[in-house]
Amino acid sequence: MAALARRLFKIALFVGLFCLAVPYIHTYPWPMPESQSVIWWRASRWLGIRDPEDLYFVVWVTIDLLVAALAYLAIIRLWRCWRGWNRHIES
Repeated sequence: MAALARRLFKIALFVGLFCLAVPYIHTYPWPMPESQSVIWWRASRWLGIRDPEDLYFVVWVTIDLLVAALAYLAIIRLWRCWRGWNRHIES
């Protein structure tokens, strides 16, 4: 039962980090300036995608997932280090 609770906590942690990353991780102002819009149009045309917003969405969801995964790994590693240090102090 404890293993299930740990897994559910880890899933909830990752989902929470992803939900935090979505509104805060972005570089472009909305609406985009024309120069950045042209770059998205060229990239989408080069990749064969009709609508550049589809490309924009996929790119930023991927970046948000990477940021959430890196934050998740950092939190898990810090937690393991803290638990190891805490066990060393107690014994």
